[in-house]
Amino acid sequence: IERLWRSLKHEEVYLKSYANGAEAHAGISQWVGFYNGRRPHQALSGRTPMAVWRASVSGVVEGNAVDLTLRLDNAGALPTSPQRHPPQETRLIA
Repeated sequence: IERLWRSLKHEEVYLKSYANGAEAHAGISQWVGFYNGRRPHQALSGRTPMAVWRASVSGVVEGNAVDLTLRLDNAGALPTSPQRHPPQETRLIA
């Protein structure tokens, strides 16, 4: 994982002057898509992580074909700041 962060910093972050967080998010997201989908990796015998992942799954669940297209959008994004969670109900068992 350290190699990933090094590559991200040296190939994207250090080369750009982002005006704001949204611009940084867009640039880094684009780089991650390139890194996983188009950039060959030596440790994977010149294949991309996406190609290796696709080869590892069958694409069939209970006899039905499944769309294995990875979609990176805000639905799967991590929160940008800690999120508050409502207090959970505590029950005492007697």
